[in-house]
Amino acid sequence: MNTLFLTLGWKTLLRDLRAGELRLLMVAVTLAVASLTAVGFFADRLNGGLQRDALQLLGGDAVIRSDGLIPPAFIAKAQSLGLKTVSTVTFPTMARARDEDGGASKLVAFKGVPEGYPLRGSMTVADTPGSAGQATRDIPAPGTAWADASLLDALGLKPGQPLLMGDSSFTISRVIVQEPDRGAGFISFSPRVMVNQADVPATGLIQPASRTNYRFAVAGGDKAVKAYVKWAENELKKPGAETGLRGARLESLESGSPEMKQTLERAEKFLNLVALLAALLSAVAVAIVARSFAAKHLDDCAMLRVLGQPQRTIALAYTFEFVLAGLIASALGVALGFAVHYAFVLLLAGLVSSTLPAPSLWPVAFGLGMGLTLLLAFGLPPVLQLASVPPLRVIRRDVGNLKPISMLVLGVGILGFAALLLAASSDLKLGLIAVGGFAGAVLLFAAASYGAVKLLRASVSEATAPRWMVLATRQLSARPAYMVVQTSALAVGLLALMLLVLLRTDLISSWRQSTPADAPNRFVINVQPEQGDAFQQALKDGGVKKFDWYPMIRGRLVAVNGKDVTPENFEDDRARRLVDREFNLSNSAQKPVHNQVVAGRWTPEEKGAISVEEGLAKTLGLKLGDSLRFDIAGQLSEAKITSLRKVDWGSMHVNFFVMYPVSQMAAEVPVSFISAFRAPEPADPVANGQDRPQSFDNTLVRAFPNITSVDMSSTLAQVQRVLDQVIRAVEFLFGFTLAAGLVVLFAAITATREERAREFAIMRAVGARASLLRQVQRAELAGVGLLAGFLASMVALAVGWGLARYVFDFSWTGSWTVPVFGSLAGAALALAAGWWGLRAVLNTPVIETLRKSQ
Repeated sequence: MNTLFLTLGWKTLLRDLRAGELRLLMVAVTLAVASLTAVGFFADRLNGGLQRDALQLLGGDAVIRSDGLIPPAFIAKAQSLGLKTVSTVTFPTMARARDEDGGASKLVAFKGVPEGYPLRGSMTVADTPGSAGQATRDIPAPGTAWADASLLDALGLKPGQPLLMGDSSFTISRVIVQEPDRGAGFISFSPRVMVNQADVPATGLIQPASRTNYRFAVAGGDKAVKAYVKWAENELKKPGAETGLRGARLESLESGSPEMKQTLERAEKFLNLVALLAALLSAVAVAIVARSFAAKHLDDCAMLRVLGQPQRTIALAYTFEFVLAGLIASALGVALGFAVHYAFVLLLAGLVSSTLPAPSLWPVAFGLGMGLTLLLAFGLPPVLQLASVPPLRVIRRDVGNLKPISMLVLGVGILGFAALLLAASSDLKLGLIAVGGFAGAVLLFAAASYGAVKLLRASVSEATAPRWMVLATRQLSARPAYMVVQTSALAVGLLALMLLVLLRTDLISSWRQSTPADAPNRFVINVQPEQGDAFQQALKDGGVKKFDWYPMIRGRLVAVNGKDVTPENFEDDRARRLVDREFNLSNSAQKPVHNQVVAGRWTPEEKGAISVEEGLAKTLGLKLGDSLRFDIAGQLSEAKITSLRKVDWGSMHVNFFVMYPVSQMAAEVPVSFISAFRAPEPADPVANGQDRPQSFDNTLVRAFPNITSVDMSSTLAQVQRVLDQVIRAVEFLFGFTLAAGLVVLFAAITATREERAREFAIMRAVGARASLLRQVQRAELAGVGLLAGFLASMVALAVGWGLARYVFDFSWTGSWTVPVFGSLAGAALALAAGWWGLRAVLNTPVIETLRKSQ
């Protein structure tokens, strides 16, 4: 085997490094990999932190919920796998103050916890209501209780006073600020009272008919947890499982609540989008710099051909040189990216409550692979043309110039880049929209640029137009391909930048609005029909301007299309649970404003019609036109599905799986009402240690003692903290990628510096003044920037809408002022980059420029 190409490749690598001709290409690859791996390292660690923190919402790595005691077999299996375990019990009960303390009572969510609780996360407690909370791994001491501040407020109690529950009396010792695994049910959102599990039997509250909920949480290594989850799933599917575990289900991060999964998925998609745009900018930078590198080496390759080197040896030598350069640049980029990502970590130190986990090796492998693939797919094709340079170029500089890349090579490069984008996106829909959008954008940019050149040439009259405009038009129209390539490169870079700006502002704003800071933080249930007017008036008198108000009807699905349904008809565990319980139904002639009809039609006052949430329809296999029969307190109600609704369960508004589009149901249907609103801010405590004024919640409960008021403040605050954390991280990542995009734009402008210098030197040699040439240069740059900015902004609007609609599930419409500002921004950026990169073109002596070009 002839290994001459290895020696030749190594020597050319060292020579090009010393001469600085390979330096710019390696800088481009290093910057590309650095931006990608900086995003990758931080995204990897942040996602790991989010996954870890999300486990706190479960209280473990996996949880079994059951209405009955957990069978010993489940506990023994977890212990055999070396997993940590904790069993807790939760149920609703009444808590009351002593008669001498006012005798007030309140429905609470009672919870008994043992030592070791919680397995994941920690409790946050305070000594008094309103004081700063502190994280703790302790649990209530025997005879004491920890309670929510809302319960103390409702009962008029303070820490140190007794709280009566069942046959026991507990001393209130701490105030609960945050509970990691509180859950998502109405009982879980009732005021919490937590006691030591050893005190539970003495209360006498657990009776055979009690509505108890047992939670068995496990935590440990990933392998052991997965093995336990697999074993538990198989056990729960056995026919006899229901007798051993009444109403049991398995929960893990993958099978947890839709709200938790939606937050994590949106965060992951935002971060992956940044990595995808970084990959796009990387390809643009490498392609631009590689072609400039190849153009500088034409004469060297012609001399090698004269000295007898075959084309195969030259091609292999440059391939070997690029592989080595790619490895070096990629390794530098990975190291730089790893260092840069710590800046994100430091900047987020005040937002991330605990240390992020260490990154995996995936960003390293992906960064090295990305650098090599970008260099070989986009940088090598123009360089390989050097092998076919004819020896005649030594004496004739007009032969052997670089040719446009063949369609086959271009196709391979595009396919490779598409694969990289899909890999960077980690989401098929996100990747396909981005790949398709950018592929269509390139074709659109090329066609529009070519059309603009023809239009410019036809519209500028050389007899009447200013001389600088005539020369600029000649410069642009003399080589249409050059104009198309430069405009397309600028437009692609600007497209990435504009997407960053649009996504940074509008999409993140939409994300915030999906769970806004002023979202409802109270849910009130069990309002009776005769209390409706008085209750709504009480809300208005208390300063509540906006509130949800819907009837709530309890009904069980008993038949679909005339056929009885039972849990045994479904294989999906969630479908079985849904059919086995009662639904919360409602009715309203008008569609809820925060719901979106995605199929069918909502017709007000349509009799015999129902609207179903699309997720429920998918789970139960329902479709438009299906007939559903519900058992409502012994009365059968049958209706056809006429519409499917998209419901945002994270909006904190009142939502229902099934709604009747009528204003009134039959008079005999039992109904209560549910309301959601944002409670007025409580008044400041009275000075000099006096008692706090009565809160709005307490006033409402005293006026309507039968209602259950669910305080969602802590949950809403937790959601907002997650959103703020992720949004701040995305902002920093956007800023870094934005800087990479500006470097790409600079490279696109300065890549043609040699050609511009030669052309301007010839003009100066025949008498053109420097002031005229400056006007020509500015006109060229401004024209190309305006066109590129306009095209990029139009495509950015389309791609941004597609991402918002189909990936992030937002209702978003971009402003049509974007093309105007986009065009102006494109011109400004092109002029700025041109001034910085081309300022020496007109200052170099003519004779020096012409000698270099010979």
